[in-house]
Amino acid sequence: MRLIVTRALSVSLLFLFILAQFNPLQSQVQEEPLQYQSLQHALFSGGQLSGERGPQNVQWIEGGDRYSYMVQNPETGTSEIRAYSPADDSDELLFDSTEHTFPATDKAFQFRTFQWSADFRYLVFQTNFTPIWRYSGNSDYYYYSIEDSTLELIAEDAFTAELSPDGQKVGYHRNGEMFVFDLDSGEETQLTFDSAENLFNGRFGWVYEEEFGLVQAWKWSHDSRYIAFWQSDEDHVKRFESTNYEGQYPEYTNIPYPKVGAENPYVKIGVIDTQTGNKQWMDLDIGTGLIPRVYWTRNEQELAVVWMNRQQNELRLFFHDVADGSGELILEESSDDGWIDVFSFSAGIDDYFFFPDYRQEFIWISDRGGFRHLYRYDYDGNLINQITDGAWEVTNVHAINPDSEKIYYESTEISPLERHLYSVSFDGSEKRQYTEDPGNHSFSMGQDGRFFIDTWSNIDTPTQVDLRTTDNGGELLKELVNNESVTEYINEYNYSPRELFSFTPGSGVALDGYMVRPPDFSPDSTYNLIMMIYGGPGSQGVYNQFETNPWVQYLAQEGYVIANVNNRGSGGYGKEFEKAVYKNLGELEAADYVQTATYLASNDWIDSDNIAIRGHSYGGYMAALSMVLHPDVFNVGLVGAPVTDWRLYDTIYTERYMGLLDENSKGYQNSSVMSHTRNLKGNMLVAHSSMDENVHIQNTMQMVTAFTNAGKDIDLRIYPPGAHGVAYNQQSYLLLHQVYTSYLNRHLK
Repeated sequence: MRLIVTRALSVSLLFLFILAQFNPLQSQVQEEPLQYQSLQHALFSGGQLSGERGPQNVQWIEGGDRYSYMVQNPETGTSEIRAYSPADDSDELLFDSTEHTFPATDKAFQFRTFQWSADFRYLVFQTNFTPIWRYSGNSDYYYYSIEDSTLELIAEDAFTAELSPDGQKVGYHRNGEMFVFDLDSGEETQLTFDSAENLFNGRFGWVYEEEFGLVQAWKWSHDSRYIAFWQSDEDHVKRFESTNYEGQYPEYTNIPYPKVGAENPYVKIGVIDTQTGNKQWMDLDIGTGLIPRVYWTRNEQELAVVWMNRQQNELRLFFHDVADGSGELILEESSDDGWIDVFSFSAGIDDYFFFPDYRQEFIWISDRGGFRHLYRYDYDGNLINQITDGAWEVTNVHAINPDSEKIYYESTEISPLERHLYSVSFDGSEKRQYTEDPGNHSFSMGQDGRFFIDTWSNIDTPTQVDLRTTDNGGELLKELVNNESVTEYINEYNYSPRELFSFTPGSGVALDGYMVRPPDFSPDSTYNLIMMIYGGPGSQGVYNQFETNPWVQYLAQEGYVIANVNNRGSGGYGKEFEKAVYKNLGELEAADYVQTATYLASNDWIDSDNIAIRGHSYGGYMAALSMVLHPDVFNVGLVGAPVTDWRLYDTIYTERYMGLLDENSKGYQNSSVMSHTRNLKGNMLVAHSSMDENVHIQNTMQMVTAFTNAGKDIDLRIYPPGAHGVAYNQQSYLLLHQVYTSYLNRHLK
């Protein structure tokens, strides 16, 4: 028997050896990296590159001593809320959805998000979400007591809801009105009564929500007595209709959407006393201006209101007495060479004004000196001191500790390609850096600034998630995620990392970029270049961070070089660099893409006669515009959901960067793709959705007509049910990328 087994093993080994000689792939498995078998294989393997991201939906509680987070139970697939203490490494289960059903039903309880009461004894859950616009929708809200494990319904079909700071009430918006729910009595009280079909209390119109980055149009006062709210009147706002063309007679959606030069929603700021029900309007001469933000100061019954003119290059900060609505001008700022920001979507910061506890002063992030820095003012509007200074930018504020007088902020001081965490005293002294690893860092920090979660990567290192403390200069307390699986994966597959480069083109303005080369790159071969860009004002496409895009990896494997650049207009480089595009969107960005392509094509291994450019949204605009402004440079363009004429886009975004139409008609004309369609020489593929409520398909249709009238042919793909992302399910996502990839192969190879 032993002899037979030995012979059988010998025959098997001999068979495998012979088979390996005729199967090179199998014989090289241990020697050469694997390749993606198809585009589908690559796209749906994207999670292998991004890896784990650490705790999700982190909310710091108990002043920053612990953080709560959501986790999915791998055995049940249900959600849990847990709380972790960095001080003693303890982890506690606070809520398990398997132990609860929706009240009076046997249906398992599920939730989308949660929020805490100020005393951390209660949770409010958002469930049954029905989307309305990109970021908002209606939901049901439930109230949960940690102490007695009871779950109760608060409101159905509410647009937004929030616990009061004292944890005794829940405010919410529903059907145009504001309500409050008393948790002790279980009673609902309606606070406003004057809504109409297109008039809302405590809810924004589409353009405010989309372009000022807020969904909730109301705020609790610190003492939980008052609610400040926007009233938005859209009855006069022109509407836009769209459809997905389903059914025998398609249904149309119809939303108020003010385009350049049209009237914006009318807004008012009101304050409700939830104890008495009294309502007081703030005395504001808004005119044609905008109210992007309101804040409660640390004085009782005092509301700060930010007013901006329509083109957003003038800002005024008022303090209002909510008892009678009277206001006082505290701070005023204007700019002749650019817009003024009150938040940054790209940097992930909602507010540029901060009102620390227990202090008669506020902190403002402004680029008035050429770079975004922290400025400290008293409540009379007097500048106390500039807190930070230098040829770099403060990009976020993560905590302000009024007791220690420390501000914990993120900045570009090391490099515009990186973000690091610092602290500084209110008077600008004792600056300290807490992160040392090169790369792009993002942070979640407790309210007191003691503990923080650091999520970071660089071009050589997959995403790392660390728990640290500022007590000892950023000491590592716990490694939450190291993504060894990603390292193993890229060692197994043909992975192509980002390579950073910098150069100074003929414009004299230095530019930073990255490229991804084929894994089997040889300087003796020739490759096609694809510029993958976005480029919108204040955004940034190039960081020192790990490359995780699976489509980029597949294209590199197929022999393409992929590149991007931080064009003029990008954030992180100071006011002069960012606002060089003011009132002239598109021209400088396109010039920088040309300079980058020319710089890379100076290498013999780039085919300078076959260069593609690809972008989506603002990037789609730039891909189309670059092809008609520079037809001899880009001969293939992949254009996704493009703005093609800024007169077709919304007021708040466009007029911020382009100014008013009657003051800059030439700029609007020059920045339109349609003004240059006769120049097209290359091959352009455009993809758009008819249900895109952000960039309307009208942009693409007018561009198609303009190209047709110029005798130019382009290729078009319409995905009717999709929104701004074009793809609307897994199959359409795969198909869209197959179409893009085939188009590149057909016209470049």
